[in-house]
Amino acid sequence: MIGCVIAMDIEADILLDQMEIENIATIHGKPLYTGAAFGKKLLLCVCGVGKVNAAAGTCAVLEKGADVVLNFGVAGGLGANTELTEVYRIDKAVQYDFDLVQLNGGKIGTLDGEDDNMLPLHRLALDIPARTLASGDRFNDSAADHDLLISLGADIRDMEGAAVAQVCKYAGVPCCSVKAISDVYGAGSTTEQYLTNRAKALLNLKASLKEILEAAE
Repeated sequence: MIGCVIAMDIEADILLDQMEIENIATIHGKPLYTGAAFGKKLLLCVCGVGKVNAAAGTCAVLEKGADVVLNFGVAGGLGANTELTEVYRIDKAVQYDFDLVQLNGGKIGTLDGEDDNMLPLHRLALDIPARTLASGDRFNDSAADHDLLISLGADIRDMEGAAVAQVCKYAGVPCCSVKAISDVYGAGSTTEQYLTNRAKALLNLKASLKEILEAAE
């Protein structure tokens, strides 16, 4: 069963609108929908924004029987490798606000006991480009953050994906992620871009959901 972990209602609605919902429960304070769409049995948790919420949501779907986890939604592009409203699959992710450099001598995002700062994700067999995701608990236009993200090799930033991947890594469950670009750094206020472009980005993502779910299972 596919467990979908989605930050916001506006993102979750593109799948909920197409789900036959059998049950709604509250797990760890998060709404959890059980049902089916496109012939696939699904769990969908609307976890809330940020890495801790994402981790709690991931635990919720895993506790209820998900054997693969899918995180999708809108995210910010970091430069020339991303285009507004386009959809990308994520092949690896890093937490750019996790810093144990002074303790472990690794790169930013290297978890305690790990050698690599990148968390691998299940590579979906989809005919869309793959990109690297950086996750952190902040939304801003900071030039310093942008320089850090580029130095880490990231193409896209969000506030949840790498946390979902970390929980899945510990649980031994495949994690998949697909993001649609709502804003791109350097093209004006990311907040204004997000508000202007998120609806179209989500429509593009919605059009790919059947294919994404088939590849995730």
